Amino acid sequence: EMSKTNWEELPGCQNVTRRECGFSLDVTNYYDPHDVRIRAERREEVSPWSSTFEMTPYYIVLAIPIGPPGIKLQSINGAIKIKVSPPEVNQVQRMLLMRINFRYNLVIWQNLSNAELKSRSIFPDDTIDDLAPDTTYCLKVQATLPLHSLESLFSPVRCVKTTHKAVKDPLCATNVRVLALNMKFYLHWNNQYKQHVSYNVQYLLGYIRELDSGYSTKWLNVPGCENITDTQCNFSSVITPSGFYYLRVQAKSEFNKSCSSNEVKIDPLKTNDIGPPGVKVDISGDGLLHIQISPPGGSEREVMRDQYDLSYRILYWKNSSNNEEEIKMKETKQTIGTVSDLTPSTTYCVKVQAFSKAYNKNSSYSEEECIKTPGDKISSLIILATFASALVAVCLVATPLVFVLYQAYNKIKYVFFPSCQPPLNIEDFGRQFFVSPYLSTPEEPIENCSVIEPVITEVVNQIGFDDYKHSKQSSRDSGNYSNEDDASGSKASEETLEREIL
Repeated sequence: EMSKTNWEELPGCQNVTRRECGFSLDVTNYYDPHDVRIRAERREEVSPWSSTFEMTPYYIVLAIPIGPPGIKLQSINGAIKIKVSPPEVNQVQRMLLMRINFRYNLVIWQNLSNAELKSRSIFPDDTIDDLAPDTTYCLKVQATLPLHSLESLFSPVRCVKTTHKAVKDPLCATNVRVLALNMKFYLHWNNQYKQHVSYNVQYLLGYIRELDSGYSTKWLNVPGCENITDTQCNFSSVITPSGFYYLRVQAKSEFNKSCSSNEVKIDPLKTNDIGPPGVKVDISGDGLLHIQISPPGGSEREVMRDQYDLSYRILYWKNSSNNEEEIKMKETKQTIGTVSDLTPSTTYCVKVQAFSKAYNKNSSYSEEECIKTPGDKISSLIILATFASALVAVCLVATPLVFVLYQAYNKIKYVFFPSCQPPLNIEDFGRQFFVSPYLSTPEEPIENCSVIEPVITEVVNQIGFDDYKHSKQSSRDSGNYSNEDDASGSKASEETLEREIL
């Protein structure tokens, strides 16, 4: 490594006769810029130094093709086991990135003139299944750096012949599969063994499977799924959203014989399915339909919402007998939605679907929730105002009419059905019947008094004072028919009579 003020010699590039020189071992930092210069020598003569060439080793490497990876093959039980080593694996110093950044592409074909080439991604330590027995296959591998869109040269072509696949032991668990919903993961498998068998479910972290060739000893037991007889296991406790995993089922017979199933790869966010969200609807005072959405997942709602960046598809429609009623849709990322322009006194139904664009996943729709909108307020006010107006009008018309009828009733009752009877002395005189003091008669009450008074006086003079008093008492017992003026007049006449007698 050199600087402009302190140049250093490259040990492997002194007194070389070729016009090239390798100094990879002399570079200790691939990411720092370096200055390089060169000069020619002949015996005692030396040329001036060339112009300075500035370079950064890492970017130089990225600008040239990457060397091929190394491969090792083994034919076993009808399959081909392959082990891939990254480029520069045999170098003391590696200019390329760590092994974890490499991905590998395999190209395989039967050793025939017109064979079809098949391509697939593989791990550094992998097994190629689904091959024909007793058949020669040829293959080659290419390393890639997806981070920089770089590809290596292909490895040399290697060929190997497959063997016959051994009959699968019935003790082994078959049809191993994963069912996952809302971050709850279950492993299921089938049992073909007819005798007693117990199972042990194991998992392996994905990066160990990729990087460590000795991963076969790194399997871990799933808590709660050890020595079970059931053919399913809840392994949610060992899963986190980041990373990926491998699972397998170890079967063990009562004679301590064991067999491992095929491995199943789990990428949690890709394997998991999204369940339906929860929905509640309400009508607000401003006439809007409010839709409250609960993210799917129950206790895992936060994980589901954050990891999948969920959006919601809302369907709503009028619940009527008209089959042609239009179903409307709106999408939102919020957990609260509103619908306006509602028809009064109408039942609306709503259902919601959660979806993730990033993972191209859709949930099933929620259960339908329905609610009826209130009646038109304006119509209600008009009806109320009309009723109130009619009531006031009836009151205004009925009150005078009732008053007039009441007065007429009182007059008729007073005239034809009086509550008082005429005095006895008046009834005895001429046996005349007075209906009412207010009736128009040819004689006024004053004229009756003037006519009656001399008669009473004459009678009194004839019968004496004692008979007068008897007549007076009878008159009092007969009741009071005359008005106050008549009473006053009668009292004055009695006093006059008494004085005359005395």
